[in-house]
Amino acid sequence: MTSIVEPGSDAAAEGAPAPDADAVARRMQDPDWWRQAAVYQIYPRSFADSNGDGIGDLKGITSRIPYLVSLGVDAVWLSPFYPSALADGGYDVDDYRDVDPKLGTLEDFDEMIAGLHAAGIKLIADIVPNHTSDRHVWFQEALAAPKGSPARERYIFRDGLGPDGATAPSDWESVFGGPTWERVPDGQWYLHLFAKEQPDLNWDNPEVREDFLTTLRFWSDRGVDGFRVDVAHALTKDMTEPLQPWAELGAQDEDNQGLHPFWDRDEVHEVFASWRAVLDEYTPPRSAVAEAWVHADRRGRYASPEGLGQAFNFDLLQASWDPASFRDIITKNLTEARSSGASSTWVFSNHDVIRHATRYGLPLEQDRDGRKWLLAGGDESVLDRELGERRARAVTQLMLALPGSGYIYQGEELGLHEVAGIPDAERQDPTFFRSPGVDVGRDGCRVPLPWTTDGESFGFGFAGAHLPQPAWFGDHAVEVQEQDPGSTLAFYRRALVLRRELQGAEDFDWVEGASGDVLHFVRPGGWHSITNFGAEPVDLPVGSVLLTSSPLEAGRLPANPTAWIR
Repeated sequence: MTSIVEPGSDAAAEGAPAPDADAVARRMQDPDWWRQAAVYQIYPRSFADSNGDGIGDLKGITSRIPYLVSLGVDAVWLSPFYPSALADGGYDVDDYRDVDPKLGTLEDFDEMIAGLHAAGIKLIADIVPNHTSDRHVWFQEALAAPKGSPARERYIFRDGLGPDGATAPSDWESVFGGPTWERVPDGQWYLHLFAKEQPDLNWDNPEVREDFLTTLRFWSDRGVDGFRVDVAHALTKDMTEPLQPWAELGAQDEDNQGLHPFWDRDEVHEVFASWRAVLDEYTPPRSAVAEAWVHADRRGRYASPEGLGQAFNFDLLQASWDPASFRDIITKNLTEARSSGASSTWVFSNHDVIRHATRYGLPLEQDRDGRKWLLAGGDESVLDRELGERRARAVTQLMLALPGSGYIYQGEELGLHEVAGIPDAERQDPTFFRSPGVDVGRDGCRVPLPWTTDGESFGFGFAGAHLPQPAWFGDHAVEVQEQDPGSTLAFYRRALVLRRELQGAEDFDWVEGASGDVLHFVRPGGWHSITNFGAEPVDLPVGSVLLTSSPLEAGRLPANPTAWIR
């Protein structure tokens, strides 16, 4: 006998129940909460606007805590909320120990985290240690100070080449396009691996290292439960002259094995060992996860217990719709996590990439992030929205069955697609302005969320939104989906509730089947996950069908869904 809970059922529409006090206390004190957490990423400027200025804010987040509870997530990862000129979406930080006035105050932050904790939800704060903004008090002091001064030693200043120093110290290229060096009025140059408004810090400087330990304690003392470390692999640099030519380096070469002058140098782990000592001062210890785009053989050091404890793997995020690729990626990353003592991380969408509902609806398997489609104007005639949403739900359910922590980006639970066709005059991402015709930027995944079917900004706020929302957003609004037991939101809620109920040890075993198009694995307690990547329906093993990402067809698993069976 089977009992089926599919997206069209009333049971699938139920959200997570509000946790009782004992359950909240257990979650808050669990030192291993991060190992298999469901983490919801909030890009604060685009989540909820409480004061009608078109920008999401902390009070807006606080007002939506009941929504986060009903979704069933264990933690929120909050993208940068610090004072910023938004030269790079908040990753250009003016002050690491304050809140951007456009987003609220420290008191608003305290209210938000208290509300999250009362609901049993942890908070992970984004921290940006590679660079400050050019408005940071340290950089302003550096500009006002002479060459060789202690103020300049906090950053990476160099004299230029040539008799008058008018040539940059090297021909290195910025991640955002253009040179990595910017000249200041007295003739020196400073390094910026990203935008010129983001000068790189000098991590050989003891003052820099100590100041970030102070920052970690500042937010940990306010209750932050963990940190997502931006560009964790870029902090320490070898600036020994002569600097290597760009042609010898390549862009973000993952095969340098610690020899690249600014990516993934071994010395960075001294920094993170000192961070771990601070994070372990707290009960429970604060968690940390590295954003480190490094060779798979070197990722484990970032995730070690002596380091940050966990590191993102973005392999599935870049994978085409191919079961062999998925299997290889999952096997490799679980093996890697076991060897480092960490748990793996899984992610399909975030604030930097095209939403996976769109990626999987495009006929561009060779262009895994869909950039060609965006650069071509986002031609809707080549996007199969229904197929993309169907596959996105399938891989999300697969991800939530894997051991490790799963990351959900705001709006994916609504089945949102990438917003294409944003007018050039309304774009904000610096990659668009620095790489015209090459990179359309990341604004399309950062458009403010739709909460209601109508209104000035679909319920995001009582005025407009800082990025234009398309008309089709109304059909995906929370208000609509909460009334539809077959909606993507209902599916996410049921999947997250079940995940929490089924979760056990981090064990994992593949189950071999007759079809190479099917990925089938089992978790402790006899919980099976089966995903059909093929075009033909497949039989399911005997058992109780707990959830499917799309309805079964005559009891069989059709093309492109996932089923959980016990």
